[in-house]
Amino acid sequence: MKTIGPKDLPLADFHNTLLTAIAPRPICFASTIDQDGKPNLSPFSFFNIFGSNPTRFIVSPARRVRDNTIKHTLENAIATKEMVINVVNYNMVQQMSLASCEYPKGVNEFEKAGFTMLASKMVKPFRVKESPVQIECKIVDIQETGKEGGAGNLIMAEMLCMHIDPSVLTADGKIDQHRIDLVGRLGSDWYVRASGNALFEVPKPARNLGIGFDKLPEAIKNSKFLTGNDLGMLANIEQLPDADSIAIFGRMNKELIALLQQDLASAEKQEGLHRLAHQLLLECKVIEAWKVLLSV
Repeated sequence: MKTIGPKDLPLADFHNTLLTAIAPRPICFASTIDQDGKPNLSPFSFFNIFGSNPTRFIVSPARRVRDNTIKHTLENAIATKEMVINVVNYNMVQQMSLASCEYPKGVNEFEKAGFTMLASKMVKPFRVKESPVQIECKIVDIQETGKEGGAGNLIMAEMLCMHIDPSVLTADGKIDQHRIDLVGRLGSDWYVRASGNALFEVPKPARNLGIGFDKLPEAIKNSKFLTGNDLGMLANIEQLPDADSIAIFGRMNKELIALLQQDLASAEKQEGLHRLAHQLLLECKVIEAWKVLLSV
């Protein structure tokens, strides 16, 4: 392992190393206004949600690494105590990037980046019409983490209301991860698109405790063909399938039948079972995978 400390690299290099390692990060496309009512629009990836009751977001416009100056978003947040958080999807990512250019104070990034200003309901900053979710917020606190370049400024915002584009909702009114098509920030010039084949589900642990990694049979735990993710899925069930269900499965699954009918040495048969279980786990068929593994 390569080990580095905060002072072992030039600040710009260390900053980029952090942004590459701590990723992907959600993007806050922050809309603010200055004391004269002029709009500002800028994206930040030092951002996340930190509570739902009350709703709390934190976005951190860091001090610029190259010259230790602060950003217009921070100036406006201090002055007016209001912000709109607009989420960023794939359809708008290039325009969003353009809005990150450091235009002089007073320049309207909505116009520069080709976005539509939409009047908010409860705050003065405008919403980005093209964003699928827009969150109007009041700013409840701002804390600086330091005075040098790269230091953060934690803007704590409380949601007043949220606007959701109906086109990203399912029939039962929930946001569909595929339809919303969000993007996340990585290091350097890289982003990630959170849709299509990149999406996968990991079921949350059951309310009743899973059997745990320590309860896996040694032959399974030490398998050359089952991955750490595979073992995590196997360890997350509450109890093993019973002998009757295993026997029924063994009479119905064609791949398992074909494998068990082959004249194979014990090690070869175990390898085949583990490979078949791995394929089932890729399809999130955890109980079926257990039935394969317990078939002999």
